[in-house]
Amino acid sequence: MHLVQLIYHSRPFGFDASALDDILGVARKHNRRRGVTGALLCRPDLYLQMLEGTREAVTRTFGRILDDERHSDVVLVTVHDIDERLFRDWDMRDDLPRPWMWSREQVAAGALRDADAAAFRAVFERLAREPRQAPQFA
Repeated sequence: MHLVQLIYHSRPFGFDASALDDILGVARKHNRRRGVTGALLCRPDLYLQMLEGTREAVTRTFGRILDDERHSDVVLVTVHDIDERLFRDWDMRDDLPRPWMWSREQVAAGALRDADAAAFRAVFERLAREPRQAPQFA
């Protein structure tokens, strides 16, 4: 089966725990049915997501994200062919951004705009090797 990875980032609109729970619940339901896997890193200033699956399934999923009003300033970073999935056991892994990632200050200063696709892939490759840290909201 021919697989692709898609990476994008966006700014959350109306970010809170209930919005994130809704996004994850719908994503997991659709992804499981369509064979899409991946990971979502989220914080109040950033959604950073990798989707994996067939080109058709990933394109359809990304189309729903583009239509979702909870995302603003969506930027497609890369779509590329892969031989195997990084997150094959996750309909959608949600995780906390790590200290080794771009800080809020760096994001505000344009770090994501200046990063290349390899830098984004490296974030997810490293994340895949680390244990999940579930987001916790007060």
